[in-house]
Amino acid sequence: MTSSKTERETLAALIDDPGSALDSPDATVRRLAVAAAVDHSELHPRLVELLSRDPAPMVRRECAETLGVAGLDDPVPLVDAVDDAEPIVREAAVTALGELQAAAAGPALIALACEDTDTLVREAAVAALGAIGDPEAAPTLLELIRSGPPQVRRRCVAALTVFEGPRVEAALRAAAKDRNPMVREAAEMVVGRYAD
Repeated sequence: MTSSKTERETLAALIDDPGSALDSPDATVRRLAVAAAVDHSELHPRLVELLSRDPAPMVRRECAETLGVAGLDDPVPLVDAVDDAEPIVREAAVTALGELQAAAAGPALIALACEDTDTLVREAAVAALGAIGDPEAAPTLLELIRSGPPQVRRRCVAALTVFEGPRVEAALRAAAKDRNPMVREAAEMVVGRYAD
């Protein structure tokens, strides 16, 4: 039997029964099984378990992404995952929390947006705060659009569009004059909604 035929058979079996591969010694197979488990709600508790304990960061990341897409009822495992040592896992957990519009995650997301050591995680936290639309996040976003790194300032532009008020309008107008061209461009696309 050829190697490619064996691989095809393995993939077909994995799609039909992803649960059987969640304990595979091969991290790549486990990651593929996690992705295939998105529509298998009976496997979601296993994904929550893998999110917290799998030794492979790519598997933990896939768990976070899959649980976000699947619409996990209880966001607590994803909130816990924002403390993962690996930035790729934190970013995926934060993105999933935004997709779930998990308002309970607001304080954790605000902390990540301000303090995480990885800029991609900070960007994802800002995007999630915008997706959630919690008014408690507005002051943080208003500060970050002024003082954050360029990628975070740009992401704040989109996140702030879900809020209203003179402070938001003023911050978006100021961002349209930002020293960074990507921030300016993003802000110029939204300030047109405010009539002079």
